Amino acid sequence: MRISVFRKAHFNAAHRLNNPNWSEEKNQSVFGLCNNANYHGHNYELEVKLTGEVDPETGYLIDLKLLKDLIFEEVETRFDHKNLNLDVDEFKNLNPTAENICFVIWNLLRSKLDERLALAVRLYETPRNFVEYPA
Repeated sequence: MRISVFRKAHFNAAHRLNNPNWSEEKNQSVFGLCNNANYHGHNYELEVKLTGEVDPETGYLIDLKLLKDLIFEEVETRFDHKNLNLDVDEFKNLNPTAENICFVIWNLLRSKLDERLALAVRLYETPRNFVEYPA
């Protein structure tokens, strides 16, 4: 039986959208309020979806406690109450847009999960603005 399981998590983080190759004027024009030199924050909501075949011995696709712990270790401890631009290595040279944050999270989790599990990540920057990878 093929099935999907989901786990939700959240983290709060600050960031600034900025392209260092552009002028201040162009950054302000493209990113608007998100280019604030003093940063701004979001209460991010995360949904992780795993899809695959149920283990006939356990009845699980994955033990959700293991998934919870993985998300906590790889995402929440890395991003929660951090300035993404300054505190998170993955964004030292990568603009921390919702799209890029989602992709980074996908890569962090993908590297720790069994290959047999298909992974999708959905990240809500606001209740109305969210991204998903893969699309």
